[in-house]
Amino acid sequence: MPDSNCKLDWENNPNKLLDYLESGVLVSNPKRIHFYVPSFAHYKTKYYTTLQNRFQTFSITGNRCVQKCAHCEGKILGTMQPTTTPKKLFESALKLKQDGGTGCLISGGCLQDGTLPIQQFIPTIYKIKSELGLTIFVHTGIIDLETAKKLKKAKVDLALIDVFGSEEILKKLDIKIGSKEYIESLKALEKASLDFVPHVIVGLDKEKIKSEFNALKIISFTKPSAIVIIAFVPIQGTKMAQLQQPSPEQIAKVLVATRLAFPKTSTALGCMRPKSKDQKITTEIYALRAGVTAIAFPTEETIKYSKINGYKMTFSSNCCAQIYSDCVY
Repeated sequence: MPDSNCKLDWENNPNKLLDYLESGVLVSNPKRIHFYVPSFAHYKTKYYTTLQNRFQTFSITGNRCVQKCAHCEGKILGTMQPTTTPKKLFESALKLKQDGGTGCLISGGCLQDGTLPIQQFIPTIYKIKSELGLTIFVHTGIIDLETAKKLKKAKVDLALIDVFGSEEILKKLDIKIGSKEYIESLKALEKASLDFVPHVIVGLDKEKIKSEFNALKIISFTKPSAIVIIAFVPIQGTKMAQLQQPSPEQIAKVLVATRLAFPKTSTALGCMRPKSKDQKITTEIYALRAGVTAIAFPTEETIKYSKINGYKMTFSSNCCAQIYSDCVY
């Protein structure tokens, strides 16, 4: 991988990153935090309840995924609403609008080269934007400049892209592309002037976090609109089902590293991460101390902590990637 602009002085001693959590230097002044609870999952606390049918996820390939990365194997697609033809996509978007919805994430399974087979859906996306006015995020996968320009012309609001940081991890996931393709994809999105939010997954290499640091280096070749940090969650029936999920400290190190490498870019702790309540609380408190600007599906304890510690809080039923426009440095 070529040299990036991202200089990680603590890379050889990542434990130093946890010192920043105690110092408080990464916390914004005034303190602020955006909580996101997208309506594709039920959420209710005494502070906020999800607004139903506000934001939905659509899969343009249904349950089908050719790439079948070892950590997912297409199983996450089963949680999305299948919209496998342009007609079905528009009908689902229309129903979402009629039910009071404001936006959706369009995703799907990738082809062997890591791309999302979205070409035939782009005219429909433009129609949805023009006639329904919904906010549209697209989980692009690997993307070239021509496709990025088409999505921009179709008025897509935001592109989401997972970034993996090492050839070793890509091989482990059975992904037959390299770091070069991720750099080119990010540059294509940037050149097309399409807002984009890279996602970095913590914990794919046991307790090591070198791949996550390399992912940040890859991202630093561009200027992302925001960055979302998520964490590996074992999915039953996949090749990686027995891999241990990352600890709160492991996730915290990557959050701190992201804040140090991108101090003027909003950082979110996303929705995919270990679900154990104790782990969630600890991870979210670490995230606040790391100075993140957004947390998805926060525990009631985290909200209470934020309130006690003087954070200005906002709640939304949109995807946490919305932080790209909700909080601009």
